[in-house]
Amino acid sequence: MNLVLLGPPGSGKGTQAKRIEQSRGIRHLATGDMLRAATASGSELGLRVKSIMDSGQLVPDGVIIDMIAARIVEPDCRDGFILDGFPRTVPQAEALEEMLTRRGRGLDHVILIEVDEAALVDRLSGRFTCAQCGASYHARYNPPRGDGVCDVCGSREFVHRPDDRPDAVAARLEVYRRQTAPILPFYRSRGILRIVDGMAGIDVVTRRIEEILDPDRRRA
Repeated sequence: MNLVLLGPPGSGKGTQAKRIEQSRGIRHLATGDMLRAATASGSELGLRVKSIMDSGQLVPDGVIIDMIAARIVEPDCRDGFILDGFPRTVPQAEALEEMLTRRGRGLDHVILIEVDEAALVDRLSGRFTCAQCGASYHARYNPPRGDGVCDVCGSREFVHRPDDRPDAVAARLEVYRRQTAPILPFYRSRGILRIVDGMAGIDVVTRRIEEILDPDRRRA
């Protein structure tokens, strides 16, 4: 099964992708992680990516498509993949579709996690991570169990992302509205767009996604 998870920053795409990966063995492919892995691999493609990133330029769509094409033929993607962070624009969606078609593959579902924008600002501005192990927390919704101590590694050092400041979040949402939201009609026209209410609790969102992936569960 091949999936794309869409939604604005902070909608929970990464969390839900990890849960699908664990429950179904479908590989979660976050483009940021793939870019880092490519640059560390020393492959010809990785060297191209590294050269582009080192120069401060954005990685072209064609290079990202090549990177995804190389990644989805690896053995751990034999049962499918979940794209998180790509596509972000209509040209990227078109290029992804063309690449998959050439390889005799396609997308089964494109799942949009919808979240109220005011709630997103609250979600993102309260996020922080452990500086040692990268475990994610939220000041209100998911604080460490021990006051000021990471649940995973015991570190007391935490970091807040600069782009999670309220003004930065507003700018990121504007980019999402302008660039990514227009791809929704693209996937709706192909009959594979599914919408989930991301304002529900994490477990409820997971259950709704599982009902999309397994319609028999909804009828049970």
